[in-house]
Amino acid sequence: MDSQVEVSVDFVGASALLSLARKLPQASYALDCAEILTTSDSEGFVCLVPIESYCRFIRTEDGRQRSQLFEANVRDYQGRTVVNDEIQDTLTKGEGDDFWWLNNGVTIIASKAVQRSKTLDVETPQIVNGLQTSSELLQYVSRGIRTGDSRKVLVRVIVTEDEAARDRIIRATNSQTQVQQASLRATEKIQRDIEAFFRSKQLYYDRRKNFYKNSGKPRNRIVGIPQLAQAVMAIALYAPNTARARPSSLLKRDETYLQVFNPKYPIQMYHACAIVVRKVDERLRGDRWSMSSRERNNLKFYVAYYVVARKLRQKNPKASALAKLDPSSITAKAIDDAVKVVKKEYVALGGTDDVAKGSGLITAVRGLL
Repeated sequence: MDSQVEVSVDFVGASALLSLARKLPQASYALDCAEILTTSDSEGFVCLVPIESYCRFIRTEDGRQRSQLFEANVRDYQGRTVVNDEIQDTLTKGEGDDFWWLNNGVTIIASKAVQRSKTLDVETPQIVNGLQTSSELLQYVSRGIRTGDSRKVLVRVIVTEDEAARDRIIRATNSQTQVQQASLRATEKIQRDIEAFFRSKQLYYDRRKNFYKNSGKPRNRIVGIPQLAQAVMAIALYAPNTARARPSSLLKRDETYLQVFNPKYPIQMYHACAIVVRKVDERLRGDRWSMSSRERNNLKFYVAYYVVARKLRQKNPKASALAKLDPSSITAKAIDDAVKVVKKEYVALGGTDDVAKGSGLITAVRGLL
């Protein structure tokens, strides 16, 4: 045995281990450009890249999209939307205009980039804006690029390893187009943690909008960020009226967002809230109640809150107790009993949308616990 060999051992906690597992492997990809403009500190590059060259950069040898390059993108491919149809129409018709004149282009964040003449070697690239454009370009090229098509795509490459700067770039570049507020939170650690835990339970957290739909996962096993926020607001923050009245605003204001997605909460709590609301929704859709969609939407968050509060015997359910809650212990009978209680109060107050969104119903329901 060689006595000169040095061995070091580092002890890491679960969070650090998870960060190491998520760290992208270092890899360098060549981006062949027509023109490159470089900043004086060589930390920023603005490139005009021939369409075919860009597609070589983002696809594997067998023609598939390099999914690892888009991991930091806040959305997955959105399919045949108006914007994507317009991109494809621009590519197909041509009409003499260069593509980069008519398209916002692509933003790439990298740990390092080295210029060699008209080629840029990009290390650990992440395409944070431009996934829709990239997907449409791949579709166009896969059909066979026209002879003499010299059109180009605008590509910005920013070199930084500062996580805070990366987050600011992701937010800024995605705020210029119509992106749901929830999607702008998609790259945060807590969102990744929830996704990983849900996946271990065969539930798919749609952190990047449409990712699991495009992956062929069952629609009834996919949970969106806004839906989870409503479930947590209704049960863990005991405010079903807020969950019903202001679903979009839960994610717009930092103060409210951090109340819902609090890193101090046990991750199991999020799973429990999501499953309970789903169970209630499915029960309300069944033959036992046969509710209209309006009435179901008005009642489900109240029923979910009430049935959990009764189960835990806590008017204000604690995150620690919710984390230990087995959703399968919430029976159909318990849900039905909760529906009877909540619906009686709802009807007594007028049975309208305003009743579900106001403070009167939650006050009445809490008074019965």
